[in-house]
Amino acid sequence: MHQRHASKMPLKIAVLLTTTISALMMTAQPAFAADNTATKTATNMAINPLLNCSLPSNCVNSRTSSGLAPLRFVGTAAQGLAMLKTTLASFPEARIKQEDDSTVKTIFSTPIGFKDDVIFLIDVQQQQIDFQSHSGFGLYDFGKNRSRMQAVSTRFAEVAAAAGAK
Repeated sequence: MHQRHASKMPLKIAVLLTTTISALMMTAQPAFAADNTATKTATNMAINPLLNCSLPSNCVNSRTSSGLAPLRFVGTAAQGLAMLKTTLASFPEARIKQEDDSTVKTIFSTPIGFKDDVIFLIDVQQQQIDFQSHSGFGLYDFGKNRSRMQAVSTRFAEVAAAAGAK
């Protein structure tokens, strides 16, 4: 039990450092503080630590060259959110645990009880939804996060195409 907590400590420190550095960057540069929604959205996407994968062996995201492509949509943030929720509803193992206008936090449960966290961030300016999917337990996911997000991406494209045909 003690070893499990010790292995998570560097991750907690890394997340804390990333969050602190991001906050310092935002206060140090006036351009980040401008009351321009487009600038805020782009800036938040560029520095948002929620999407970073600290351990690539159990995590995938849509921001790195080794990651997957973001989910693309046409329309407003509300329309993108509706398409995402329709997509997630087609996965019985998915449960939305928190959402707002631009963020959806979801838990996917595996058949043997593991819980994986998926975060979606809607960027209306770029007409895309970035994501990060990581295992809540263990150091290796045997490709589960990648295969899941490929399935989510495929289903989202179908939902978006159907929405565009209406």
